[in-house]
Amino acid sequence: MTHPALAGTGITATGALRANLEAAALVGEALRRGEGRLSEDGAFMAVTGQHTGRSVQDKFVVDEPATTGEIWWGKINKKMPQASFAALIGDVRGYLGSRAELFTQDLYAGADPAHRIRVRLVTTNAWHALFARNMFIRPPADELEGFTPDFTILHAPEMEADPARHGCRTTTAIALSFAERIICIAGTSYAGEIKKSIFTVMNWLLPARGVLPMHCSANVGAAGDVALFFGLSGTGKTTLSSDPDRRLIGDDEHGWSPNGVFNFEGGCYAKVIDLSAEAEPQIFSATHRFGTVLENVVGDAAGKLDLADRTLTENTRSCYPIHYIPNIVPEGRAGLPKNVVMLTADAFGVLPPIAKLSSAQAMYHFLSGYTARVAGTEKGMGKEPQATFSTCFGAPFLPRHPEVYGRMLAERIGEDGADCWLVNTGWTGGGYGTGKRMGIRHTRALLRAALDGSLAKAEFVRDPFFGLMVPKAVPGVPSEVLNPRETWADKAAYDRTARDLVTRFEKNFETFAGAVDASVRDVAIRAAA
Repeated sequence: MTHPALAGTGITATGALRANLEAAALVGEALRRGEGRLSEDGAFMAVTGQHTGRSVQDKFVVDEPATTGEIWWGKINKKMPQASFAALIGDVRGYLGSRAELFTQDLYAGADPAHRIRVRLVTTNAWHALFARNMFIRPPADELEGFTPDFTILHAPEMEADPARHGCRTTTAIALSFAERIICIAGTSYAGEIKKSIFTVMNWLLPARGVLPMHCSANVGAAGDVALFFGLSGTGKTTLSSDPDRRLIGDDEHGWSPNGVFNFEGGCYAKVIDLSAEAEPQIFSATHRFGTVLENVVGDAAGKLDLADRTLTENTRSCYPIHYIPNIVPEGRAGLPKNVVMLTADAFGVLPPIAKLSSAQAMYHFLSGYTARVAGTEKGMGKEPQATFSTCFGAPFLPRHPEVYGRMLAERIGEDGADCWLVNTGWTGGGYGTGKRMGIRHTRALLRAALDGSLAKAEFVRDPFFGLMVPKAVPGVPSEVLNPRETWADKAAYDRTARDLVTRFEKNFETFAGAVDASVRDVAIRAAA
């Protein structure tokens, strides 16, 4: 008879099954099995081997009749034939069923009960089970009785996929079937694949329910004012939303419904390279706690962490339950957003540190998703940031066409009246290698002024290259910082670089120009005639 913890998975286990163990027990199991070691503060340190970031080229969506017409097929969502998936899932089930031990976790994604899904993870490793337990929402014990998953993750990190048999590219495969409601992950130990596979599911399900899924962090002020922070990894979502003066709703994934904002997750997954107690005290504290999972973080023999060590990867990570941050919204839900902040790490160093966006500009920059991918976040990247455009600040996780999410954002902003801002957390005084990273002290001062409403009343001037409205003065921020051209010693070099980035924006927008309203086309960044 199938164990209740494996119901619906198709797996018949021959070995021991460890179902819904809590954090302390999972740490003990991981240590017993030699999956890693403890830091001097008790955090569990895991090393993921060759995969230290997401394997974006190895992600597949199963091509199924009921959904094929709505999927955004291409480089992001690569087709896997149903027959190939059947072979893959059959082999993964057989592999998992033959293991001496399996670990399962039953969890929620979505803090709003009206829009949550039930997730069951089956994995070979205790530390991956702990990661998922930290990352998702942990149901009360009485809600685990008769738990029936909406989606199941079959996680076989040590099993190598077979490209010839499974229709994949390499020995790594992350394959998602919307019809069967199953995710298979094989050939990679990087735990971020677990997290992002469920985000992809939420990005598929929620638009049909009138809810905008978002790759953003969110917090709320004392007056109940909600702020959203869009941005890719390394742009500051986690850092800037973890503000001691505001309560954290969540650090990465949210839904925006007609009733308000809700977190998809019950934990945080912070990038911790060069993390310091001075700049990011809340994340630093959470990283040095029992129950936290550290991925590819280096420590000495005694477990003292060296958060500047890039030996294993630039993409070192800390995963902890959200209650490790002191000032949170325990319910994971709040009201409608008052401010929408789009974060970009401009590797060229030509964008202003903050600019106010009209609703049409907000949709344009949302669809453009300009940033610099930070080294190590994805497998195969070099050491230097790369300028990129990632649609909706989360293209790798969008199963539907980008215009679906863009239209929903425009509708939500229009109906709820949020102020919108573009914030550059990247470089100033020159591009990467010449300039320096924007100071977090200045960024926080700019955000405080935006979120308390005072910045919206400031005097603005229009940037001549990007058409952005830039404030002339902000308390606590030198005036020359507000105008990026003034931070460059070589003004002619700034002009050349700005024109180059304008051209990149223009070329990127060609993909969406025919699918948006005239108001958005009118504000598109373009070269001067």
